[in-house]
Amino acid sequence: MRRALWVPVLLPFLAMAAEAKQFTCPRTGGDLVYGQEADIESVGQMTSGALPTRDIAMNVYESLMTRDEKNNPILDLAASMSESPDHLAYIFQLRPGVVFHNGKTLSAADVAASFDRYARTNDPRSILANVAGWEATAPLTFTIRMKIVQPTFVEWLSSFIAPVLIIPSEYRDVPDKRLIHPIGTGPFQFIEAIPGNQVKLKRYAAYQPNTSFEDRTGLGGYKQVCLNSVTFRIVTEPGARVDGLMAGELHVVEDLPARALPELKKDPNITVLPFPNWWIQVAQPNISAPPTDNPLFRRAVQAALNMDEIMEAASDGHYSLNVGFQFASQPDHSDVGKETYNLKDPVLARSLLAQSNYGGEPVVLLTNKDYPPMYNAALVVQQQLQAIGVNARMKVVNWPTSVRMARAPDTSWNLFFSGWGIQPAAGPLGVMRILAGPGPAYNKDDLDMRAAWNGMNLAPARADRSAAFERMQALALERVYAIPFGSFTKIQGARANVKGFVPFRVPRMANVWFAN
Repeated sequence: MRRALWVPVLLPFLAMAAEAKQFTCPRTGGDLVYGQEADIESVGQMTSGALPTRDIAMNVYESLMTRDEKNNPILDLAASMSESPDHLAYIFQLRPGVVFHNGKTLSAADVAASFDRYARTNDPRSILANVAGWEATAPLTFTIRMKIVQPTFVEWLSSFIAPVLIIPSEYRDVPDKRLIHPIGTGPFQFIEAIPGNQVKLKRYAAYQPNTSFEDRTGLGGYKQVCLNSVTFRIVTEPGARVDGLMAGELHVVEDLPARALPELKKDPNITVLPFPNWWIQVAQPNISAPPTDNPLFRRAVQAALNMDEIMEAASDGHYSLNVGFQFASQPDHSDVGKETYNLKDPVLARSLLAQSNYGGEPVVLLTNKDYPPMYNAALVVQQQLQAIGVNARMKVVNWPTSVRMARAPDTSWNLFFSGWGIQPAAGPLGVMRILAGPGPAYNKDDLDMRAAWNGMNLAPARADRSAAFERMQALALERVYAIPFGSFTKIQGARANVKGFVPFRVPRMANVWFAN
């Protein structure tokens, strides 16, 4: 039986957790410097789904629910959750004594205000799309009422792709651009952000860990702060991250080039940390701009591509071929649509190009150098498209700019190069949300895609939700709304005296300490 579209909620009521010995810091103190490979888009996770922002923000904020180490939903700021018999209401009891970074004690009014603020960013894919309303029904009781029964609502609410992060109620109506000093309930407190340079966090002394758990798990569990502070330093040059790690100026780095691994593995002061299936390398066509608005042209691009060549360049050999939008290790992985994948057929590609009446106009590949795998993938795609007669040109900007362009009604690009990591890791809903719109890579008129998306969310039976995911994947590949290249392995690294750092979708700085 498949799992990811209907994962069970693991309520943190385990009696053993209260009796067993909970994590304590073996040693405290020190400033950990984390080498982050891309610049932040902002420090406001409420309005930014960008990976660099999330990496920092999820150490500052918390939510009602989150996911554990195995991607199961668990309670976080909520002590308990109950569902009404008609499945149209969810009632959360909050953990008492939780304190915001400004000293205010968390209440249900803060949760309601946070949902109000989140709702301002509502779009057709929002986790609140089927929510009728919410209210604080008691000082520590928060209730969500649904318009319709949505079997997947808990999965949405617990996802940390675009979570409802809880902030003090007084910040509900502060304009997004003026909310420059994040205040949450997490283990670390924001100090400063210098775009292009660094973000600094410090230990929050009044942090209240979730005592229903024994240890950190996923983005929840029992979290303790062993470090005095964490500095997220923006280091976009791979060689500089290697040099910084070897010199001890960087204690953890989020990406190491494969060519540096032989030397790094010989160094007893460094631990190399591979993370298979970090993301699915992907390109999204711009459905709003010619010539990628033409399905025949998109199919010509798809037919021309040699995925091994693309992934070899992107990862220096640390990859696996993977059709579709789930990792091969996941229970919902499917190879439907495999007949469209890795065709590397220039004859077919030229034939489709001719049928599309392509006239040699520029085809713009939107990429960045902050993430070299994306840039390198774009270089190879450019070469492969030029080989079939496409006037492929590169547009290289920084990562935050490329993300903004890809989301806006922009017609200045044709293929956007990205990596889908946290989205497929969160399950089929998380990744197919990208293809459900809005944005220039979204076809609002495709009723088949919309029906499949609704089925993934609303079908009562598990088997029907799974079948809807497979239909949506097949449609996306057949109509070329996304072109997956393969699964990328990220190589992280840490100084050997850094303990407790375990690679995850977000770098977790709680329960991390220096051995000496």
